[in-house]
Amino acid sequence: MSPILVLVLLATPIIWFLLHKRGQQSIRLPFPPGPPGLPLIGNILTIPAKGAWLLFSELHTHLGSLLFFHGLGNNILVLNELTIINDLLDKNGEIYAHRPILTVLGELMGLNRSMPLLPYGKEWRSQRRLVHSALSNTAVVKYRRLQEDLTSQMLLDLVEKPEDFFAHVRLYAERIILMITYGLPINVADNEYITHAEATMHVIGEAMVPGAFLCDLIPWMRYLPSWISFQVKAAEGRSMIENMVQKPFDHVKQNIAEQTAGPSLMHDLLNIGGLEDRTSLEHSVKWATGSMYGAGGETTYATILTFMLAMALNPDKQELSQAEVDRVVGSDRLPTVADMSDMPYVVAVIKETLRWHPALPLGIARYTQQDSIYKGYHLPRNSVVIPNIWSICQQPHTKYDAKCFIPERFLDRNSGVIDPTTYVFGFGRRICPGKALAENSLFAAVAGILATFTMSRVPGDKLVPKFGQALVSYPEPFRCKIRPRSESKVLLVQNRVAQCKV
Repeated sequence: MSPILVLVLLATPIIWFLLHKRGQQSIRLPFPPGPPGLPLIGNILTIPAKGAWLLFSELHTHLGSLLFFHGLGNNILVLNELTIINDLLDKNGEIYAHRPILTVLGELMGLNRSMPLLPYGKEWRSQRRLVHSALSNTAVVKYRRLQEDLTSQMLLDLVEKPEDFFAHVRLYAERIILMITYGLPINVADNEYITHAEATMHVIGEAMVPGAFLCDLIPWMRYLPSWISFQVKAAEGRSMIENMVQKPFDHVKQNIAEQTAGPSLMHDLLNIGGLEDRTSLEHSVKWATGSMYGAGGETTYATILTFMLAMALNPDKQELSQAEVDRVVGSDRLPTVADMSDMPYVVAVIKETLRWHPALPLGIARYTQQDSIYKGYHLPRNSVVIPNIWSICQQPHTKYDAKCFIPERFLDRNSGVIDPTTYVFGFGRRICPGKALAENSLFAAVAGILATFTMSRVPGDKLVPKFGQALVSYPEPFRCKIRPRSESKVLLVQNRVAQCKV
């Protein structure tokens, strides 16, 4: 027997013992705390299908920053502090860059082909690389004029029918995405796409919440007959998603073939040279642009409505904002995105809007594919990981009440308040690639509205802020009195729209 073989035989049991001891040590570590559970079922069913961020934040106070739910073969880990989120999602990207396997939305509805739900891997990197190259901080500068033109159109809509402000904001948010992504003319975008996108995103938003369907917790249920309720919804959702992604893609491809296509993100991406596999490129482009079309406008829509609600509730903050806008732009023009650096209070108002009620209170969940240890806890593999953005936003402060709308907290250099733009757009490798574009869209809309209108409570109404509890949390329908600040402001809007190129 050779000396090397003898050495291997002697070393094998020692190595096995050390590895087994290490594994046992990790297993003996406790899971993070969570509410009491039942045998087999565990405590996972204590998580509500909607508004779970409220429960998680309440439990944060009693049980701590890490919460653990389990049952029915599933684990859910909730992160309630930014430091923990950064430690896990940013610094351990290899472990935490995956998305949960949502049986209904991902597999049955087919959204697992799109960048937001794609597993971390080659296809995700391909789509991410495409979108990132087209939406970098420098690349989005070319879209500023379009964003300003569409802002002016929204302002004119508000002048003509102020009571329909929900619809006008919706059109603004969706038009930006459709025109930048696909270069669709404004009349085509409005008539053929926006209504369908709104309905589809409603379906996606409800289905993306982990545990929204029992089938997500018990995956074998996907083999149940097609007439079962969730199967019917899944089939309808799949058809809606396919239509939302395929139809504008085909429209632009046809225009390219006919040499009538205008400039657009999709046009640029399809013209990328040096790639041999054209089919693979088109697949990546279709689903990457489709994810922008579907989700890109939702958070902008929710945030602008939240801003308008906050202004009606806080007239003193509105007056300060308007004074800054007037000081910067004067009386002969409307604000532009280039004015952002000269309007720190308006920027603080936007940040406070993002903090006061974030559009995605629970972010978008992650998924672990291996065990890890953190602060003495065993974090098991195959766990859904939820970053509780709401808990970060509502973190108590000795000087500024978290429940109040106070933009000044972001102008106080000694406040220690965390800038919400560092966390509301996601974390680590999954951070939203359209962040710069979204920030410009928000500023254009907010500054334009402040320059042109005053928002106030409707006399006799008790304006109480209420928000939906789906994945994207919008203000529930509310009434708000919107009136032009002056006739000269209206004239500025009319003249600006007359010069628009959309």
